[in-house]
Amino acid sequence: MGFGISFAPLVPAYVLWAAVALAVVLAMLLAFVRSRGWAVRALALAMMVMALANPSFTREDREPLSSVVAVVVDKSPSQNFGDRIKQTETARAQLAEQGLDVRFVEAGEADGETDGTKLFSALGSALADVPPDRVAGAILLTDGRVHDLPAEVAALGFNAPVHALISGARNERDRRVVLVTTPRFGIVGQSQTIVYRVEDQGAPASPAEVTVRRDGEVLDRRIVTPGNTINAQIPIPHAGPNIVEIEAAPLEGELTPVNNRAVVSIDGVRDKLRVLLVSGEPHAGERTWRNLLKSDASVDLVHFTILRPPEKQDGTPINELSLIAFPTRELFQQKIKDFHLIIFDRYARQGVLPIIYFDNIARYVQEGGAVLIAAGPDYASPTSLWRTPLEQILPAEPSGRTVELPFHAQLSEPGKRHPVTRGLAGSDTSPPHWSRWFRLVDTRAASGTTIMEGPDKKPLLVLSREGEGRVGLLLSDHIWLWARGYEGGGPHLDLMRRLSHWLMKQPDLEEEALRLIVRGRDLLVERQTMADAVGEVTLTLPSGKTQTVTLAAGEPGLWRGSIKATELGLWRATDGKLNALVNVGPPNPREFAEVTSTTEVLGPFAAATGGDARRVTDASGNVALPRIVAMRSGDTYRGDDWLGLKMRDASVVRGIGVLPMFAGLLGLLLLVGALAATWAREGR
Repeated sequence: MGFGISFAPLVPAYVLWAAVALAVVLAMLLAFVRSRGWAVRALALAMMVMALANPSFTREDREPLSSVVAVVVDKSPSQNFGDRIKQTETARAQLAEQGLDVRFVEAGEADGETDGTKLFSALGSALADVPPDRVAGAILLTDGRVHDLPAEVAALGFNAPVHALISGARNERDRRVVLVTTPRFGIVGQSQTIVYRVEDQGAPASPAEVTVRRDGEVLDRRIVTPGNTINAQIPIPHAGPNIVEIEAAPLEGELTPVNNRAVVSIDGVRDKLRVLLVSGEPHAGERTWRNLLKSDASVDLVHFTILRPPEKQDGTPINELSLIAFPTRELFQQKIKDFHLIIFDRYARQGVLPIIYFDNIARYVQEGGAVLIAAGPDYASPTSLWRTPLEQILPAEPSGRTVELPFHAQLSEPGKRHPVTRGLAGSDTSPPHWSRWFRLVDTRAASGTTIMEGPDKKPLLVLSREGEGRVGLLLSDHIWLWARGYEGGGPHLDLMRRLSHWLMKQPDLEEEALRLIVRGRDLLVERQTMADAVGEVTLTLPSGKTQTVTLAAGEPGLWRGSIKATELGLWRATDGKLNALVNVGPPNPREFAEVTSTTEVLGPFAAATGGDARRVTDASGNVALPRIVAMRSGDTYRGDDWLGLKMRDASVVRGIGVLPMFAGLLGLLLLVGALAATWAREGR
């Protein structure tokens, strides 16, 4: 219960203050001239001014409020090491028995997105609805590795001690790999340098064997001395993510091997895709391939058109010819390996390329190159490329006939699953929603994979793998009808771009592939295959646990499954044949960077609030919490065997009583009494 005086003026404030000023001036004048009874008159003036101010006696009925203590329980993955969870839960149970108004809040659980242990964020959320003058303090049950420590004590929002009770043992030892310099990008075909070192904590440094892998393939294995920086040269063989792992052998008796491995994802970027386009006889669609390749900024195109065969004799003087000589020796002998793809567009043997150069092209494909034949009637003629050493790599033999009739190109059953043709716009109807073609080169004994068909299911687009390289054979020269918009056109850009990129071994166009894709908090497992069924996929989590995922059929050739990404770090997937890697969250989560328990991180901050950071276990390893002491004031809230909490005097008003001084009979008596006293003094 509390008492006080409040004012509710009967006139505006400026009138009240004017009355006060006038009363003071009159009282001073009366005192100065020594008027008889001036003190009584001054009292009467004061009573009248007080009546205008309308004072009241107030009485508040207050109910005291309890002081709130927040206990933040660390549930981060690093708490799983050793006996930390057991120690933390024991300490939590003991705090619950202290008889305090305790708010328990759990924080730091792995969600696949948050990097590090965020205890102070959880503390702020737990006390968001509590006035600062009710907070008695906070207790953190943690291993000491906190990653959202405020820069200043004022950021807490309350003036009370913060204590940290640290789980874990005093003599923990651990080995970890620390990344010093990591590149984000690398040119395909070149190497990048990763700088790292190995650190041993809580134990004398001892030589460690370090293994460096890229996409699961071992690149280097060496013995290193902890503390020394090491340079690792990493070749970048393909576009897209190149997952590099640096793993150190375990340290005897260490806390966990989880942080013995560091992960770097280097995005491979092609400098330029070099394409050689050789056009034979002129035709309506001659510029179709050129226009497509020139529009792609990632392609460096070299284009030659054979306009004048060597045997042509028309009497034109040599010095009047303006044609550029075809540098056959330079292109097909000296620099052939510089190209990622060679395209022959309606090219027939015209004596321009000697037979030995076709041998070079066949060998170029066997060793990893790519060739595309965009064929027309030339392929069915006696001068066909089939009748060269390219015969050994081409997937279909011409029959010598050309089919001249209108038809709709259609996807074959394999074509519906193949990434080059799967889902082409307009292919989901019968006939497909694109224009007709009018010519097809007839073939026999086709090998490879036919992904598009013409009339009577004759091969139209055939793909094959030869040695380390790839070959594509398009058996019609009418794709230009799609490009010109005839009868509505067709998806020529998608088809030609996918085809050329498949030939150049773009990873996302592989027929057989296993992929892991992170989407928010979900991890999508995707299996691309030409088969009718797929098996289960086994996932290995960053912590070493395994989990099996059953895939369901999605689009043709695609099988998918998903799980929650509950851990940060490197995830692995395998179906027994293919492997996939993906990193969830940052490449090297702070949660596992340093895993030994410590009081050094929270100690200075707790001391600045008057609190303390100490371990929950005694010398024998048993949980033994200090006494919790309620204190009303002080600068230090800690002792050898106790921790203090700042008890508050906060209360809530349940009722208010108001008694006006100048209202009713009491006010009338006061004013009349003051005037009567003045009259009585004047009448003497």
